[in-house]
Amino acid sequence: MSRFTGALARAVLVMVLIAMPSLMLPGVHRDTTQIVALVAIFGALLTFIEYVATYPSLMEFRDAPPFNRLRFLSLFVTIFLLTTVVRGQNEQTTLTLLVETIGNRLGEIIDVPYSPVRLFVLMLPDDMSLYHMILIRTTAGISYTISLVTLIVFVIALRVIDWPSRLGTFNVWINLPTFDPTTGGDVVQRLRRDARFNIVLGFLLPFFIPAGIRMVASSFEPVSLESPQTLIWTMTAWAFLPASLLMRGIAMGRIAGMIAEKRRRSSRPTQAELQPA
Repeated sequence: MSRFTGALARAVLVMVLIAMPSLMLPGVHRDTTQIVALVAIFGALLTFIEYVATYPSLMEFRDAPPFNRLRFLSLFVTIFLLTTVVRGQNEQTTLTLLVETIGNRLGEIIDVPYSPVRLFVLMLPDDMSLYHMILIRTTAGISYTISLVTLIVFVIALRVIDWPSRLGTFNVWINLPTFDPTTGGDVVQRLRRDARFNIVLGFLLPFFIPAGIRMVASSFEPVSLESPQTLIWTMTAWAFLPASLLMRGIAMGRIAGMIAEKRRRSSRPTQAELQPA
């Protein structure tokens, strides 16, 4: 019953998260609302199945908090703040002005040469208005700052709560359902290899995404971020996906270190074995 209640609560939160921009933004088209509702229901159903099942099939680190909680909180805060900024373009309030001012300042600070924010601004079409360009830089500053804060909090949590050692026995099968420890050689080496791959990809992805969009735009129709929901979800994905990959890489490296340490302890001779016969 406890697992059912927890899975249901998580499903409702995912549904609210997906539907948030459509609920907060004014003048959303009816067809868009229906599509978002279908996506929200599908996301909620998938989350419910993953958390209510004894063994998940896709959801990683299900029983290793606060990994997924931090990722969800980061995603929720990012979407809420970006939606607040976009909403303020039509209906200004004290909250929208405050968030827009802070975001604009963050965008100015991070918008330095060779930074991900600078590369994202450079890939925008040349005919885009200055007003919309500043709006994109503001949302980029907010989303990228939240991703950095999430990483810092996760690294601190690793040290403070000794994640995942304090959780007791870490079940690789349940928490890494897409990782098969029985095939492909040594588990520690595979975990460390996957950890390095995720860390490198998470570090480079904020730079590769603007470059990829620029290359695609040179051959096809330029990517337009003038649609409010397109802007919100694009900037969220641009910052959240790399941070999520970095967290996954750090977590897998931590698990590999735990397994290696457990092997070293088990291979040490006991006191009785050290005593002469």
